[in-house]
Amino acid sequence: MLNLGFAKDFVLHRLRAKTRHGTHSPFVYRLLDELIYEFKSNKVYDQAENLRKELLSDKRLINVTDLGAGSLLNNNRQKLVGDIAKNALKRPKLAQLLYRLVNDLKPANMIELGTCLGTTSVYLKNAAPDAQFYTLEGCPETAKIATEGFQKAGLNGIQQVIGNFDDTLPGIIEKIDKLDFVFVDGNHQKEATLRYFEWCLPKVHEETLLIFDDIYWSEGMKEAWETIKANPQVTVTLDLFWIGLVFFRKGQVKEDFKIKF
Repeated sequence: MLNLGFAKDFVLHRLRAKTRHGTHSPFVYRLLDELIYEFKSNKVYDQAENLRKELLSDKRLINVTDLGAGSLLNNNRQKLVGDIAKNALKRPKLAQLLYRLVNDLKPANMIELGTCLGTTSVYLKNAAPDAQFYTLEGCPETAKIATEGFQKAGLNGIQQVIGNFDDTLPGIIEKIDKLDFVFVDGNHQKEATLRYFEWCLPKVHEETLLIFDDIYWSEGMKEAWETIKANPQVTVTLDLFWIGLVFFRKGQVKEDFKIKF
């Protein structure tokens, strides 16, 4: 039933979604024209994609600890690294969009909830090399594989935090004056997603970008997305089906956009 419901949601989204030509907001039009629909190749992408290729062929067996219900990983089971890479890594099209969004935003700080094997972290770090970057992961063994990838890529300044997000995220938020970029890609539960969103709210500002992954993953995630959109601090949201973008721009007319991607 989940697959049928997901497929139905996808079809409905495609029927209702707009492209740049159906969007009249100058702010959103620029995002679509310059970032979301910018599909040119970029040599910067090669580092993360080479890492992905290595991970896909990795035959090591590791113990996976999944602290979030509804994840693509099974709770406390042994899995091949290659299988995790195949099923859980962000596909290149999405990861490269995250790169472009962050590269345009130029955040001073970034938080990623859900390191997994680290390919998206590599994209994010390359997009904002000087940003303070925290990547949070609940599974020690996938985090260890990610660390290996960061070292191979020669990337410094990625601060890995291992543990339950409920325990680790509050402390990270507390020591940052204002949040610039947060990517929530882990613990696909309604209550947890809304909890992380609410923890971020006191530190958001006009240029903050929050991104939520898998907003159609389940009925609970769809409900969480609707609650986020309705929050009075939120002014603009972009629903790309796979991810949801949340902005807090003052003076902006409150609008929600469904965008083909």
